[in-house]
Amino acid sequence: MSMPLTPDQLPDDLAELKRRLIETTAKLGAKDAELSARSAELAAAKNGLVITQLTIEKLKAQIARLKREKFDASSEKIERALAQLELALEEAEAAKSEALADAPQSPAQDEPVAEATSPQKKKRRQLPPELPRRDVVHAPAGICKTCGGNELRKVGESVTEVLAYVPARFEVIRHVRPACSCRKCETMVQAPMPELPIPRGMVDASFLAHMIVAKFCDHIPLYRQAEIDARAGVEIDRSQRAEWLGHMAWLLAPLAELIAGHVMAGRSIHADDTPVDVLSPGNGKTKTGRLWVYLRDERAHSGTVPPAVLYRYTPDRKGEHCRAELANFTGWLHADGYAGFGRLYEISVARSADAHLLAGPPRVAEVACWAHVRRGFFDEWSEHKSSIAKEALDRIGALFDIERPIAGSPPDIRRAVRQRTAKPRIDELAVWLDAQLAKIPGKSDLAKAIRYARSRWQALTRYLDDGRLEISNNAAENKIRPVALGRKNWLFCGSDAGGSRAAAFYTLIGTARMNGVEPEAWLTDVIARIGAHPINRIGELLPWNWQPAATQSVAA
Repeated sequence: MSMPLTPDQLPDDLAELKRRLIETTAKLGAKDAELSARSAELAAAKNGLVITQLTIEKLKAQIARLKREKFDASSEKIERALAQLELALEEAEAAKSEALADAPQSPAQDEPVAEATSPQKKKRRQLPPELPRRDVVHAPAGICKTCGGNELRKVGESVTEVLAYVPARFEVIRHVRPACSCRKCETMVQAPMPELPIPRGMVDASFLAHMIVAKFCDHIPLYRQAEIDARAGVEIDRSQRAEWLGHMAWLLAPLAELIAGHVMAGRSIHADDTPVDVLSPGNGKTKTGRLWVYLRDERAHSGTVPPAVLYRYTPDRKGEHCRAELANFTGWLHADGYAGFGRLYEISVARSADAHLLAGPPRVAEVACWAHVRRGFFDEWSEHKSSIAKEALDRIGALFDIERPIAGSPPDIRRAVRQRTAKPRIDELAVWLDAQLAKIPGKSDLAKAIRYARSRWQALTRYLDDGRLEISNNAAENKIRPVALGRKNWLFCGSDAGGSRAAAFYTLIGTARMNGVEPEAWLTDVIARIGAHPINRIGELLPWNWQPAATQSVAA
């Protein structure tokens, strides 16, 4: 900060004095505008956090009331309402923590603005004394930084305890930091405390990774995790866990977005979606959101690019959502017949130099799914034992039989086999389907199944001409299945923000598993390192690039 000028330092020339005055006034005006914008930003952050806090308090009151009613009369309705409110509270507290992590810093003090909304700081909980302890000693360097002396004597130590999760048991890691003094100049020397994933937190990366995997891989809500851990003597309530989850969502967001970019950079991807119940704010009822999956996996045709899966949440199934996600994608899209994808398949039109319109290939080419076609005939066979449906199933089954031996083969081999064996069968199938359609009632379900297939014939046969394409979209459906199974446990998302947060964690866990990386081990290491990792090298932490941090000796 510059010191004020004294009168003898001011110029005698009047014009120069005016110039300096105008320059200083302009600088002060710019500074005032910057401070005003900063104040408005801080005020907005405070208002958002206050609203979130009011929501949390309201949900807590509703849960307490329902728990009191539960003891008066056992009711399945009350049990379900409690589960809904517990999950809604979990989402609200996670959202608050995520907002706090991303909140702008006050220019006057380097503390989150949200501190103003919670003046009473939580007292650090003591960890159970009966848990086993493991000391990790962080010794200072053997040389005094003040005088260069190399004779340090221990005069004390600082101990910070954090909770770690070791499969099947908990343990407490004691970070012991000997405090030493220099015998030569008496300067105190102590190693710094290693950075924790949660600033001033009581848990380490292993506990946080276990919590994330339990919720989004094993589908165990946080309040049930709290009950399970309490049986082992670790009582950390759902509220605290939700705060940690929100902070982890903020911390790992850059990694999830890097995976998204990797998926969309592919030339051939699979897409699918599934409904997700979401708690509607205010009335305690649920609405239907959507969880989308976008998959890039080139292993089926000997591709060497790492596979990855991207999940996205949207509050509804409007086509604008998937089109926005695929706005920069160019290539082949394996998908069902959802109309929302339709505009992506439109032929691109360019105007030539002589003002003629020239039609070019579509930016996105549809690759339809034979498994979806098969489904219509299977339903007809199951209900009415139709001989036409049975023959259609046999003919389609033969196409899938051709694919099994060539799975994992190079594209040119796959194309050659398909052209030689599958193409003649498909040509015959087209003629046969048209003939059967003329024999049956036009409004029957069987006729609808035939028309569904014939209306998508070009997209259904596109896979014959390129060995990089697949006969079905089963790969994407397989990635949706774990979410569908998980719904039986967690029932619904607590909010739209919770849906987006879940999609990010599904992306991280799903991609790790596709690359043969154990999700919990990977997340444990990544959470411990990502805070201090250079942002321009964040790709080093992706599952296919990940190398566990080398074990460092205490002496080092």
